[in-house]
Amino acid sequence: MNITRENIDELNAILTVSIEKNDYEATVNDVLKNYRKKANMPGFRPGMVPAGLVKKMYGKAALAEEVNKILSKSLTEYIHAEKLNVLGEPLPNEEKQTPIDWDTQSDFSFVFDVAMAPAFDVKLDEMTALPFYTIAADDDMVNKQLEAYAGRLGENKVVEAVEDKDTVRGNFVQLNEDGSELEGGIVAEKVVIAIDVMKDEEIKASFIGKKAGDVVVFDPVKAYDNKHEVGHMLNISHEEAEKLSGNFSFTIVEVLHFEKAELNQDLFSKIYGEDSGISTEEEFKARIKAEIEENFVHSSNYKFALDSRDALLKAIPLSLPEAFLKRWIKATNEKMTDEQIDGDFDNFMTDLRWQLIKDKIVKDNNLQITEEDVRSLAKEMAAMQFRQYGLNNVGEEHLENYANHMLKDEEERRKLVSRKQEDVIIATIKDKVTLDVKGISYEEFNKMLEN
Repeated sequence: MNITRENIDELNAILTVSIEKNDYEATVNDVLKNYRKKANMPGFRPGMVPAGLVKKMYGKAALAEEVNKILSKSLTEYIHAEKLNVLGEPLPNEEKQTPIDWDTQSDFSFVFDVAMAPAFDVKLDEMTALPFYTIAADDDMVNKQLEAYAGRLGENKVVEAVEDKDTVRGNFVQLNEDGSELEGGIVAEKVVIAIDVMKDEEIKASFIGKKAGDVVVFDPVKAYDNKHEVGHMLNISHEEAEKLSGNFSFTIVEVLHFEKAELNQDLFSKIYGEDSGISTEEEFKARIKAEIEENFVHSSNYKFALDSRDALLKAIPLSLPEAFLKRWIKATNEKMTDEQIDGDFDNFMTDLRWQLIKDKIVKDNNLQITEEDVRSLAKEMAAMQFRQYGLNNVGEEHLENYANHMLKDEEERRKLVSRKQEDVIIATIKDKVTLDVKGISYEEFNKMLEN
């Protein structure tokens, strides 16, 4: 077996792989011997089928399989030994490759086109300053988050009379048209209804000022204008709700008024833990502000990643073997038409150039991703998801279990590894270039992303 290389230019080459009979003969003979041992054919005892018949039946397939194994292995080893940074995979040369006759040939020659990535440098420390935007949390954001925390930990308290935003607990009884109780009608006890979500203003007004023990007669379908919602409220089927009409009496059992949690030590401890060190409203707001701005760092890094990508692509205009790459895309995506390939080719080339630049940064800086790095990212993402539900003090054990669940999913693991590598690359760029730090409001930042 022998491989020769003909360099067409800096990006394209032709590899010719020559395979001779002595490269495969012994292995093919062993395969055929094994076939003969297992062959079970009428007229012959097991293992006694003539070798010539076995070769006639299976010889061509065994030969082709072994030659292809040698071909694949030799190409891979050659590319690795010669340290060729190939793009895509070798493709059969359409002009120099001659047809293979597996019946008559004993020596074979395979000709492949290969494309290689260009040599280039990434000099991060010589780049002009890149912008990095720090997003400030304003008082309105802080107050909204404060109100959200206070609302989340608030509670319903029993009050004397109904106001427009209260909820009322009571008992429904279905009525006849004359106002008497409908025999065998619907009865629903201890139902909680929200006054402020009623659609009918007249019915809503009829509840205001009512107290426990008072009775309000109304049509719940008219009040809420949603039969599905009424059916759920009365605990009846969807079919029954569709047929529902007429009045019910509603006897008020208790009136509930929701009160937000007070801004005190109890709230501070429930949100951030007893050991948070927060004891005043000012400290609480400062912690919320820092928390919001910490979350904004992800957006800042995202924008920096976009700006870094654009700057590096502009600074390093890589030439690539476009004709080969179009062939390779078509060969590996048989369902794609030439029009589809042409339409998306510019985006493909941009992504490929950026991937090559990232690979170079990884190599030049010896960047490595450990299992612990990926696990830490999984725990960080888990903590972020819990924070969305107001859970700021999730224990380490819960985060670890959540991370384990994520890492068991191979697709999720792949995404985490890819994201962590991207994070490390961007962090390296940020560390080496000069940062032009600019403060900006959240609204200004969003407008900038839209442009």
